[in-house]
Amino acid sequence: MRVCTIHLVCLLGLVLAKPEEKKYTTKYDNVDIDTILKSERLLKNYVHCLLEKGNCTPDGAELKAHLPDALLTDCSKCSAVQKKGSKKIIRYLIDNKPDWYKELETKYDPEGTYKAKYEKEIKDQASE
Repeated sequence: MRVCTIHLVCLLGLVLAKPEEKKYTTKYDNVDIDTILKSERLLKNYVHCLLEKGNCTPDGAELKAHLPDALLTDCSKCSAVQKKGSKKIIRYLIDNKPDWYKELETKYDPEGTYKAKYEKEIKDQASE
């Protein structure tokens, strides 16, 4: 009887336990963001991938697949490296490539839902 009670408690614990949220792959976390930002050609290729104007590298395709969800969930499935990199890229695009930023914004945030939140967050961090 005691064994059955223990098994029942364990089973109940498994059923009630909230499954851990799946994270995005980290296999591209070693991509050198600075190299991409310094190269007009590389950056343009990533932007064109996201805008469906050109081919995607494997890491670009991964980014494109997860970008809508990452925006929706505040990047809750992102690694620390991915969060830091995304903020750096957004800051760079806002400051240096506003036309590209606007195109991406039109595609991925047509309602302006995320714009104010992320821009404010990035500007606040820049002033720290």
